[in-house]
Amino acid sequence: MSVRLKLTLSYVGFLMVAGVLLLAVVWVFLLRYVPESVTISIDRPGPGQFVPNRSDLERAFVPRATWALAALLVFGLVGGWLLAGRMLAPLDRITAATRVAATGSLSHRIDLPGNQDEFRELADAFDGMLARLEAHVAEQQRFAANASHELRTPLATTQALLDVARDDPDRDTGELLERLTAVNARAIDLTEALLLLSRADRRSFARERVDLSLLAEQASETLLPLAERRGTTLEAVGDVTPVVGSEPLLQQLTTNLVHNAIVHNLPAGGTVRVTTTTRPGWAVLTVENTGEALAPDLVPTLTEPFRRGTGRVRTPLAGDHAGIGLGLAIVDSITRAHDGVLDLAPRPGGGLRVTVRLPAAPHPAPPPP
Repeated sequence: MSVRLKLTLSYVGFLMVAGVLLLAVVWVFLLRYVPESVTISIDRPGPGQFVPNRSDLERAFVPRATWALAALLVFGLVGGWLLAGRMLAPLDRITAATRVAATGSLSHRIDLPGNQDEFRELADAFDGMLARLEAHVAEQQRFAANASHELRTPLATTQALLDVARDDPDRDTGELLERLTAVNARAIDLTEALLLLSRADRRSFARERVDLSLLAEQASETLLPLAERRGTTLEAVGDVTPVVGSEPLLQQLTTNLVHNAIVHNLPAGGTVRVTTTTRPGWAVLTVENTGEALAPDLVPTLTEPFRRGTGRVRTPLAGDHAGIGLGLAIVDSITRAHDGVLDLAPRPGGGLRVTVRLPAAPHPAPPPP
């Protein structure tokens, strides 16, 4: 049975039960006071002396009560059917929108009018889900297109170098091998970054207690030679900030942030400051760097794959340390996989402030006595 029919039968059932109860009340509190038989003493016979007893009232009441119940049944069926149809009308719009979305059209919205009732909340939640799905699909399509372009570039470069070597046998093979090695290393780095991004999105990792301050120190020590070569001052300070998560992924998150802060900085004399702090319920990692001024509307797009502050990433030449364009995208994915919050804000004097908030690890239980 359809929901409309079930609701109609439910309405009729309640209506019939109410009618029967009403008749039962009449029977119990009215007819019970009428005697079964009546004896009348009459001095003189004459018309108008008839007094009904209980049997007479039953013969007169029961047929009319039966007809009343039958009419109530018909009224309940018709009225319940119409009322159920009116109540379930919003579901028809939701069903139609679901079928449209099933065909691949995620831009359709229900936009259900009326008061904020349960159906309106369901329709609004469905519209919100469609909006998120549409944005996610668009993001995945852009990511697939960009990833294909980035993977095609080193392959095309490799093919071009091989063609040059084939057409010019006297060319220096050492230089050719060096450039092939650089291009191949970039392709490997890009593939590993894509795999890391997919792993973080799936949340397929083991969780353990990790101290963000130690990860920040390790990332700073590892990237200190790069900072010194670029004339950038690197500083890491902070408190112990324990969290629960994947140490390799959180190490990658910290390393990416520090690396981006060093690379996207002033040509000389820049600074990078890495701090870890604790707030109620949160462990906070902040990475600040100097650099060029960034437009506020550009900053939120930096977490998109293959994006930089100056626009879409290009494939760098050998020896360029600009990265592969997935640094902040990986940071954003790892943060969301750990139920954290990533915030990017431009600094007033130029540069960027990146704040990662992760749920703080609970205090360890005391050892048993």
